[in-house]
Amino acid sequence: MELEDMVLQGGIAIALGYVTRVVADEVFPDGTVANKVTKVVYAIFSMRRMECIWRRDCRDYKPERRLRGGRFMSESAYKFTAFNGGPRLCLGKDFAYYQMKFVAASILHRYHVEVAENHPVVSKMALTMCMKHGPNATLCRREESRIHEKK
Repeated sequence: MELEDMVLQGGIAIALGYVTRVVADEVFPDGTVANKVTKVVYAIFSMRRMECIWRRDCRDYKPERRLRGGRFMSESAYKFTAFNGGPRLCLGKDFAYYQMKFVAASILHRYHVEVAENHPVVSKMALTMCMKHGPNATLCRREESRIHEKK
């Protein structure tokens, strides 16, 4: 993975909820009972905000946290669960990264992006995560002549 992947992985805020059924009656260590008809849901978004997994600065956007010895290192798919892990690893993971890079590069190539100051960035809990108040930015078209000069 490249620097772009590090930045994207640091900023991915997908909050899928996975639903599965219990296949046999089970009692968890804390005494919770899950019988065969129980549906189990886990929220990836909430796991991405747990200090016990990601340290105290878990709410901060810090793509550099994925640097080890100056090189980008992916987190375990079982720790960074946006694309699930193991035999259930999302087949579209690489394509999703490609799409994010393509869209970001296309926008940044054509526009200068100015993010509004003091705009509240608050998550809205849903099946997929989105911003409660939406993004607030101004896009200023870059001069056509400057784009073609660089070619």
